[in-house]
Amino acid sequence: MGKSHSDGIRNPPPEIYNWRVYLAAIISTFAAVMIGYDSAFIGTSISLSSFKDEFGLSSKPIAELNFLSANIVSVYQAGSFFGAIIGYPIGFYWGRKQGLMASSLVFCLGAILHSKTGLGILYAGRIIVGLGIGVASNLAPIYVAEIAPPAIRGRLVGIYEFFWQVGGVVGFWINYGVTRNLKPGHSQWLIAFAVQLIPGGILLLGSPFLVESPRWLVSRDRHPEAYANLCYLRHLPGGDPYVDEESVFRSRSLMKRLLVGCSLFAWQNGTGINAINYYSPTVFKSIGLTGSTTGLLTTGIFGLIKMAGAIVWLLYLVDTWGRRSLLIGGSIGGAISMFYIGAYIALAKPAEHPKAKLDSGGISAIVFFYLWTVFYSPTWNGTPWVVGAEMFPQHVRTFTQACIAASNWLFGFLIARFTPQMFAAMGYGVYLFFATLMVLSTFYVFLLLPETKQVPLERIDELFAPGLKPWRAYDFVNFRSAENEKQSEEVEK
Repeated sequence: MGKSHSDGIRNPPPEIYNWRVYLAAIISTFAAVMIGYDSAFIGTSISLSSFKDEFGLSSKPIAELNFLSANIVSVYQAGSFFGAIIGYPIGFYWGRKQGLMASSLVFCLGAILHSKTGLGILYAGRIIVGLGIGVASNLAPIYVAEIAPPAIRGRLVGIYEFFWQVGGVVGFWINYGVTRNLKPGHSQWLIAFAVQLIPGGILLLGSPFLVESPRWLVSRDRHPEAYANLCYLRHLPGGDPYVDEESVFRSRSLMKRLLVGCSLFAWQNGTGINAINYYSPTVFKSIGLTGSTTGLLTTGIFGLIKMAGAIVWLLYLVDTWGRRSLLIGGSIGGAISMFYIGAYIALAKPAEHPKAKLDSGGISAIVFFYLWTVFYSPTWNGTPWVVGAEMFPQHVRTFTQACIAASNWLFGFLIARFTPQMFAAMGYGVYLFFATLMVLSTFYVFLLLPETKQVPLERIDELFAPGLKPWRAYDFVNFRSAENEKQSEEVEK
């Protein structure tokens, strides 16, 4: 490694954007593949006739079937909620690296367990899988945020969201594949459950090769190790000004900030995303689609659009357009789409008048559903995770991320648990409900959330200074930063 020409934080050297930090981000965010896959495959798996026959669900009345299906889906969310909370002491005492390793091990054990026949053992396995996922959803984003250079922090944390969509695409399409290529039977539903072991195994085998977060090591007073790890991740020699200046830590009242960070996941679930993820057959049936193969194909396309949106978000939008504008724009576009779908169902009543082929109105509803996906995927899907991982100082970040991850699973649990009952009781009103929440979220984001793109973690506190309006905070902090740089240059001269 040659001599760096860095003169500190103000002019970061190109060496910091290296393969080491990208590889560490990729390995740690494989946790998101596990999450995305489960959120996608379970809803279509439990709708397979082979699954229903083997678990004795085919003969159940509709009300009981809905109840059992909601339990199968939501116990995972409940496990994830508690796992996210447990992730706090694990991340605080064990560190990010050991915590990710432990979470992947628990996940793999649960995946093996809930591939067995029987509702009791299935529930147990899904709870255990959820515990592993909850811990990983806590630790993976903050690990990446802590090792990332500020200019590409959104992109690196965004890999978490991209991998979530990769897992979702595989999960959505796998049941389409087994339905087309395998006869109904034990293997048909088992394959989708067993594939979970692939991303879990990759994280388990890759975790030992991670370096521990330098910021966590500093919080444990392990300064020499932290400095060495920072040099490794930045690909810079000891004594480089950039490495010497990177870490500065402060603290202040964080309750309001924590409430904002946690509530973003309430608004995220208020878009309707988890209702669609977990109950896509019910959603498409309400629009008028008939036939399991057609529904699975439509769901697969939904997953591909989400992944494409995640790629655009990751490579360009998140660090260029910023967090606030993405969330507000996604809410406006998504609300219009949901209002249209709800209005179509209210007027045409496609579930009461099933047709072998969609008419023009049904096709337009599907188009608006995909348009909703286009607005949602590069905005609300991953941005709350980026904001939650970057908006807190080091000394409380493990705790706050535990609260944020737990809030994601809590709100996801509520949606997963009650979506079947909502569709049964509200019909098209479900879409109007989600559309209204998206409208309200635009005002919430504008009034309470400051922009954080490319702001160093050590300056995030300035965005939340008392009396500083969130919609003005970003420009104010940037102006002050520019003034400080100008003064520093004058002193150096």
